[in-house]
Amino acid sequence: MTTPAQVIKTRLPSPPPAVEDLLQAVREAVAELKAKDTVEIDVRGKSSVTDFMVVASGTSSRHVKSIADEVVKFAKRLDVMPLGVEGEREAEWVLVDLGDVVVHVMLPRVREFYALERLWTVGDEPPEGIDEYGDDHSDEQVDDGYLRDN
Repeated sequence: MTTPAQVIKTRLPSPPPAVEDLLQAVREAVAELKAKDTVEIDVRGKSSVTDFMVVASGTSSRHVKSIADEVVKFAKRLDVMPLGVEGEREAEWVLVDLGDVVVHVMLPRVREFYALERLWTVGDEPPEGIDEYGDDHSDEQVDDGYLRDN
């Protein structure tokens, strides 16, 4: 026996708010409830799903859920209804999908395990010894400002 699919009614304002306005609402919401270690990740060009991910930590499952609820409340002030909210029951990791901005609120141990920041920022910085042209200088020493081969 199957259960019917849950229908989520979403409503996007016309025109939608600017991404920066939505990000600012998220910043204010997580600050309001004192979320820990908030990080914004620009995933434009890396993901077709969203433009920005915001990752924040709560100190307990109740705190995680409250932060996520506050994000929804602040988004509604911009007339943005979430496209989805997942994980509220266990509240170890709550995802709030606001379209251009996806918010992940997690317990610290869950955040450390999944390491979203590392996942979405890999390749942003060239490795040590690699210049902006992709040339490897790791076997060279710097002396008086000049690179010299060993």
